[in-house]
Amino acid sequence: MPIIGPALHRVLDFVTVVVFTVAPSIFGLNGFPAILAYTLAGVHLGMTLLTQFSPTDHRLVPLSLHSAVEALVGVALILLPILLHWSGTPRLFFMAAGAVILVVWGLSRYPLARSEATP
Repeated sequence: MPIIGPALHRVLDFVTVVVFTVAPSIFGLNGFPAILAYTLAGVHLGMTLLTQFSPTDHRLVPLSLHSAVEALVGVALILLPILLHWSGTPRLFFMAAGAVILVVWGLSRYPLARSEATP
């Protein structure tokens, strides 16, 4: 049941950027988990700034691609701590972040791209 429209989704993307940016300080992440959090903040910011959230936007990334990337990132953030045998705070943080990203992805309304909307 999609209840999050593109405008609200964009706001939530910026919130996600802030969370990944402050996570190392707040949760005591260091080493690779901290680098990953900062990298995800940068990548998420870039994707958000480049995504075409409305038909009148003239940005490079279609919302359908943004959606696919978010789904992949959500799954990857849940699996990565398991595959790398992380424990404690880094494991909990990244698995929770992946789960939240997937919930927002599942609740978001992604309109068809212009090329998909025309017969």
